[in-house]
Amino acid sequence: MTEPRIEVHEVGPERAAEVVAVVHAAFGARPPLEPPATATDETVESVAEALTARRGLLVVQGAVPVGAMLLESDGDLLRMRRVSVHPDAQGAGVAGALVGTAEHVAVEEGYDGLVLGARAELPETVAFWRHLGYEEISREGTWLTMAKALPLETTATSSEDTHVLGERLAGVLRAGDLVILTGDLGAGKTTFTQGLGEGLRVRGQVTSPTFVISRVHPSLVGGPALVHVDAYRLGGIEELDDLDLDTSLEEAVTVVEWGSGVAEGLAETRLEVRISRARGEETIDDTDPRHVRMTPVGGRWIGAGLHKVLA
Repeated sequence: MTEPRIEVHEVGPERAAEVVAVVHAAFGARPPLEPPATATDETVESVAEALTARRGLLVVQGAVPVGAMLLESDGDLLRMRRVSVHPDAQGAGVAGALVGTAEHVAVEEGYDGLVLGARAELPETVAFWRHLGYEEISREGTWLTMAKALPLETTATSSEDTHVLGERLAGVLRAGDLVILTGDLGAGKTTFTQGLGEGLRVRGQVTSPTFVISRVHPSLVGGPALVHVDAYRLGGIEELDDLDLDTSLEEAVTVVEWGSGVAEGLAETRLEVRISRARGEETIDDTDPRHVRMTPVGGRWIGAGLHKVLA
């Protein structure tokens, strides 16, 4: 017999009793911890209060509640609390469905990412979160705080919009940041970088560095320089490392066009920006839309305010 499919619902205080039942079952089945978890102290009243302040998630399989999660705002991040899977539903994809829905909610509501607490004494749980891209950002005793920055997507309706998007991104960048910029030929990568350079207020006109491979634009205001690299003709990270740059990458914002598959080794954290032409390989002009996707990699971007770029 086919198992009933699982469904995730956003719920309010009217379903607090179901949520607390799943929380008690899930946390009650965990091994004893010191200090003990407080989840089993939750009551229908306390959960209803949390669900009134900020709705939560409830997973049902058929008509049976099998997973639950409370959500709350934490600055630029959406916090996941009491992430619970009923012991009878382990291995059915309930946890993944909960987290996927929470991430969707975070994107829809304009959060930079998500954050949660985890216990170091539960290595399988920690490994689950790491597998989904969550990183430890702090530790207090056995209590870990883990978080993940989420991709941003937008449409730039013109060349001017692409320029403005780069200018806005400059507002959240700092020295040492690496931006890997990829996309279709003529999609607007250099236009985007020109906006970024204007936002950073650097010296010199930002143009495609194809023939010189790299250019350094010093700051006019005491901020980080802009290192602009074209990796199209480079064979790999070794050639990129050999570039004779006039400034340290740790002291600059580095943008590498055509950098996917080449520049990732320059830094453990990076922002991958892909600009796609809406009409594929067809000829386009400055008024044609571009799809822009920004994918943050690494803890640097957690709470960095990336969502403000799309404001």
